[in-house]
Amino acid sequence: MNNNTDINYYPARTLATPITATGIGLHSGKEVTLTLRDAPIGTGIVFVRTDLDNAHIPMSATLVQDTMMSSNLVAGDARVGTVEHLLSAVSACGLDNLYIEVNAPEIPIMDGSAAPFLFLIDEAGVAEQPAPKAFLKIKKTVRVSDEDKWAELTPYDDGFLMHFEIDFNHAAIKATEQTTSLDFNTANFAREVGQARTFGFLKDLEMLKKHNLALGGSMDNAVVLDETSVVNGELRYPNEFVRHKMLDAVGDLFVIGHNIIGKFNAYKSGHALNNALIRAVLADDSAYEIVTNYDKNSCPIAFIPPKNPLKNEGF
Repeated sequence: MNNNTDINYYPARTLATPITATGIGLHSGKEVTLTLRDAPIGTGIVFVRTDLDNAHIPMSATLVQDTMMSSNLVAGDARVGTVEHLLSAVSACGLDNLYIEVNAPEIPIMDGSAAPFLFLIDEAGVAEQPAPKAFLKIKKTVRVSDEDKWAELTPYDDGFLMHFEIDFNHAAIKATEQTTSLDFNTANFAREVGQARTFGFLKDLEMLKKHNLALGGSMDNAVVLDETSVVNGELRYPNEFVRHKMLDAVGDLFVIGHNIIGKFNAYKSGHALNNALIRAVLADDSAYEIVTNYDKNSCPIAFIPPKNPLKNEGF
């Protein structure tokens, strides 16, 4: 990490060096090349479709036009899907300015968690930039719901506190704790939710593949369940299912444009409701403010991980 000792405010962040990886697209089943690249102050997070004449897709709540099975950004004729796992890692590492280059309409699924992306960012290194880091601070409660599902953001000055509850009527999931909480910072995210994999049901996977969807889905990039149990090995966490839903929420909420200072509570929420929540916040000027007055000693969120944090967790 490149630390600038001449400034007092908490600085904006980008990558120290570019880094490239390849993986399989969840829906196409084809190889996808992904490059994370440093970006100047004020850029924000921007996806670049290198196969479409470098079409730019800025990270924006209003550009999430498709939430079927994942969060998908659409700008004109360009789209990029399955962004939430990567964005959860970007959020956890506190990156503010970044080009995400991809040669396909989806981010590679990797192992179905955020761990490979955390590893890439750790390998590339983080560079601090000579500008204050901006946070989005929640000033009043905003809540959205859909039947019995709901999600809300409420004021909380001491960081980003998250609580999530799921309710799946499946024997293997019901046998685990279906609630989890996270006091969000880089190390906590990497340790407590970053390795949680997406999960799905064998019957759904077979149906999707018959319709040329989820062609890249496999036992290697998801927790797969049959009618009663997990069919592909041991869980990484005793409650990996709800922890993955928390991981998804971190990425979905980061599309708001900044790391959040506030508290997130949700019951059975998913990509669509998470996006509806950040849109509702942004639609109400009295619900939030952008703040940059956190210095290195008073910032309520810690973005300084232990050295090689994932290597301590078996990666």
